[in-house]
Amino acid sequence: MSRPFSDLHVAVLMGGLSSEREVSLSSGKGCADALEGQVARVSRVDAGRDLAQVLADLKPDVVFNALHGAWGEDGCVQGVLETLGIPYTHSGVLASALAMDKEKSKAVLKAAGVVVPGGGLFDRHVVSRGHVIRPPYVIKPNAEGSSVGVYLVREGEPPCAAPGEAGWVWGEQVMVEPFIAGKELAVTVLGEKSGPRALTITDITPTKGFYDYEAKYAPGGSVHVLPAVLPPHVFETALRESERAHTAMGCRGVSRSDFRYDDVKDELVLLEVNTQPGMTPTSLSPEQAAHVGMDYKTLVRWMVEDASCPR
Repeated sequence: MSRPFSDLHVAVLMGGLSSEREVSLSSGKGCADALEGQVARVSRVDAGRDLAQVLADLKPDVVFNALHGAWGEDGCVQGVLETLGIPYTHSGVLASALAMDKEKSKAVLKAAGVVVPGGGLFDRHVVSRGHVIRPPYVIKPNAEGSSVGVYLVREGEPPCAAPGEAGWVWGEQVMVEPFIAGKELAVTVLGEKSGPRALTITDITPTKGFYDYEAKYAPGGSVHVLPAVLPPHVFETALRESERAHTAMGCRGVSRSDFRYDDVKDELVLLEVNTQPGMTPTSLSPEQAAHVGMDYKTLVRWMVEDASCPR
């Protein structure tokens, strides 16, 4: 950007239309607060369907996209920003859409040599009536994040009825994957000009149950150990695999790769790539950045300075 950072007008998009609205409001508030005093003007935008007109009226120099989930993270809003020609943070249209589609992103990652889970897409009613793969397994929407709509079916349990219920709003097909026992790991990647750089690895232990929505965002919902205590070869592999995934998916800015590591089988599996990691008080990416010497304000500034259009 040609203008000095301190002269910028930054619009922070938050809220939005998805099931992750509350998480996005928290992320957006944190990022907007961090930018106050660093730039000339911060506009806090609760993004709705009139977003294009709102931004056309505001005329920001940069858009900080703190939206999560469908519409804000799946390429739709990115397309609006590309049309308006406003520099913005995080990944572009293609990478955003790809990462939100679990089936298609797994195909791309597998082709790049990254180990991903088995399983596949199944009709939600079929899944609710019988086991489509041997338990234990995980049921999840194909295009949601933050563990929204995720169910774990353990050995000896009946099929999960929830996907077949009338209130199910996450699509007619669901992703069913074998449950991988062991550690829940996360790696943040910064897409620097010299190439993607993995920061460190967090080992996440939910205080109860598994790593669901509450464990991710409720205070005390999980315990984070960083850097994770892992065999050296596993630690190094997770860093390199996350960088490979960032590149293969075409990500820009910050991404986060989520893994499971079965320490009995010595098996590391990449579950998914998040193109817009959370920036809430309990989020992993700011915590990892702080661990390597980049505090929250510095991370947010880096993201704004990395903004561009097209992405």
